Amino acid sequence: MIRKIQNEHLEVLINDLGAELYSIKSKKTGAEYLWQGDKKYWQDRSPNLFPICGRLFGGKYYYKGAEYKMDIHGFSRVSTFSQNKMGEQEIEFTLKSTEQTKKCYPFDFVFKVKYSLTDTTLKTQYVIENIGDKDLYFSFGAHPGFNVPFNDSGNFEDYYLEFSDTALEKLMFSKTCFNTGKTEFFALEDKKLFLKHSLFDNDAIFVKSKNDNVKLKSNKSINSIEISYSDMTCLGLWHMPKTDAPYVCIEPWHGLPSTDGVVDNLETKLDMIVLAKNKIYENFYTIKISE
Repeated sequence: MIRKIQNEHLEVLINDLGAELYSIKSKKTGAEYLWQGDKKYWQDRSPNLFPICGRLFGGKYYYKGAEYKMDIHGFSRVSTFSQNKMGEQEIEFTLKSTEQTKKCYPFDFVFKVKYSLTDTTLKTQYVIENIGDKDLYFSFGAHPGFNVPFNDSGNFEDYYLEFSDTALEKLMFSKTCFNTGKTEFFALEDKKLFLKHSLFDNDAIFVKSKNDNVKLKSNKSINSIEISYSDMTCLGLWHMPKTDAPYVCIEPWHGLPSTDGVVDNLETKLDMIVLAKNKIYENFYTIKISE
């Protein structure tokens, strides 16, 4: 089922399936900012990633000597969450461990995704609770796609990403989209990365998260989107490779794909969060619309 929160500035829709953002629409202009899905390019809109981000080498991992299998980005994106609407401008979605989830992830957990509106800013808050009797190992991330151009204003190549630094440290991935452990720096043009479809011909671009925000802007539009995030290990940028896809994903992650050629042990996998029993972890990111 699709749920709605709103205020005088924005109307936001969220799907029970995956607690996935389904729409971010301006009440002022009617502009739809969130990618609306298209099987030609990418049918999703804004998946929430848990308990892993990216691919596992061989589609599997080990924990305490046992082998478990899990698909790319984990299972939360294809799970139905329960929901609790907390007012016109706030809603909370909850996913709890089950005997089914324990077949691929042997932990007791509660994973909450909370959405709230303040003026033209949408906050997405993640809350993970360890309700088991052992340490909980997990990573998480956001995968929102944004329409480019906004409201038919200009072309894809008229848009750019604006950072607070003059250069980015890029994580080098293999041709099969696994981590190599290597990085390289590339310079920005006046702190800007100008969009072109060929940027994504080799799949996603991931950079180390030294910035705490990035803006999606255009010289042809006064509208912009600012993504702010804290305590994340990397930021992904993506659209479907080798296409003219009219969107870009801006993805704050606390996690990484497996190292190429290595089947992970969950207890030593890179960028995992370790949460002790009866403890709670919280983090968030925001999307601010300017018009």
